[in-house]
Amino acid sequence: MNETAHALGASGTFWELIERRAALTPDRAFLIQDDRTLTFGGLRDRAERVAAGLYALGVRPGTVVAWQLPTRLETALLSFALARIGAVQTPVIPFYRDREVGFALRESQAEFFAVPGTWRGFDHTAMAARVTEGLDRPPHVLEAYDTLPDGDPATLPPPPTDGTAVRWIYWTSGTTSDPKGVLHTDRSLIAGGACLAHALHLSPDDVGSMAFPFAHVAGPDYSVMLLLYGFPAVLFEHFTMADAVPEYRRHGVTVAGGSTAFYSMFLAEQRKAPDVPLIPTLRLLAGGGAPKPPEIYHAVVREMGVQLTHGYGMTEVPMITMGAPDDTPEHLAETEGRPPSGMEVRITDEDGKQLPYGTDGEVRLRGEAVCQGYLGAPSPFDEDGFLITGDVGHVLPSGHVVLTGRLKDIIIRKGENISAKEIEDLLARHPAVGDAAVIGLPDASRGERVCAVVEQREGASALTLPELTAYLRGEGLSVHKLPEQLEIVDALPRNETLRKVLKYRLRERFGG
Repeated sequence: MNETAHALGASGTFWELIERRAALTPDRAFLIQDDRTLTFGGLRDRAERVAAGLYALGVRPGTVVAWQLPTRLETALLSFALARIGAVQTPVIPFYRDREVGFALRESQAEFFAVPGTWRGFDHTAMAARVTEGLDRPPHVLEAYDTLPDGDPATLPPPPTDGTAVRWIYWTSGTTSDPKGVLHTDRSLIAGGACLAHALHLSPDDVGSMAFPFAHVAGPDYSVMLLLYGFPAVLFEHFTMADAVPEYRRHGVTVAGGSTAFYSMFLAEQRKAPDVPLIPTLRLLAGGGAPKPPEIYHAVVREMGVQLTHGYGMTEVPMITMGAPDDTPEHLAETEGRPPSGMEVRITDEDGKQLPYGTDGEVRLRGEAVCQGYLGAPSPFDEDGFLITGDVGHVLPSGHVVLTGRLKDIIIRKGENISAKEIEDLLARHPAVGDAAVIGLPDASRGERVCAVVEQREGASALTLPELTAYLRGEGLSVHKLPEQLEIVDALPRNETLRKVLKYRLRERFGG
């Protein structure tokens, strides 16, 4: 990390980081969307006016504000305005629906909820009314797609100075049907973004891109990179490769990616004209959040002529390890990269005893980028302060991490965690289903795909995938969680003691 970025990375709060960058390069671009550009100075000035408008509505330091907004300049301004006030913000992914949104609002006790109105044919304002009906203190709903509150910054109190206070609640699905609220501080998110920027060897001459939802924990993670190094990123409100490629070319994007699904999309587009560089300025694809088959790495390097670095992160710890552009091809293809300075990775047995290099065990983590725990839930840390991840892997003598599986029963599809139990619980209500198991299967474009394996009730008509997904939609399941594969079996494989379903056998049978 260069000296300027290192100094900025010492910022205690997001707002301090914004002010320092705005003072250094006020006229340089921060975010670009279509024909609109937000400079670093504009971010500081406009976010402070939005903060004053929110303050006039009653938002105070510590006020919980939920927001479910698409990836837009306005969304970034709202988020950083909340950071200026010192509010507690809880972003919600835009495609989450009644079940997840209602849970997040209830558990966080949000006092305000910012929505885009009707977006992509779905009425978020109406959903907000549905999921908050009957609450003793429903949140004030604010439509904030293209119009934000405005006010005089002179009315604001001083900005927050404590970077270790919990001011962010992100939602992730785990082994249970309900999401978990992950508690972050300004410092933990700044630490994650600083580590990512350092690993990727970025510079002020780069041009990045955000093809993922800004409401994802990667939103502030990526923003920190931009603020540290003073380079811009191109935003996509709704990502499609056909629309994105012209924008990548127009703005000279040098760094793109997101996850395995994005790598596959870039490859597919490149293969339409193999002899012509898809994006002439592109030098690096980078991402994480889902398994990466080694063949994807080799195909990107061979066919696109750019480097690919992949990492390991989660909502609880946005940046754990990252491949570096100067790693060996073997390490870039076969591992998740190395942890940065300050991130401790410990591989343990089931009793928490540390295991030697090359031995598979549970991955545990300690460092400044690690979250503070979960909202209203037991501590996820062991007695030494390491986060218990439930992931399985080993560390090579070089320090590179290799992931080999997961103890917790989640599926990672396009970088998003999906709870198998949530879908299984809904399937159990279907009149034609006797029992069901939901598994993740390897998928070159998605990382993993969702497969439902069903025992049918005796005498029931044969289920079809369209019928099953229509039912789950009707039950309020989000679209990104719908199964893409349905298998009907006479009996699910079970062990002989507690009759637990042996999902590994299902993965072996249907994963081809």
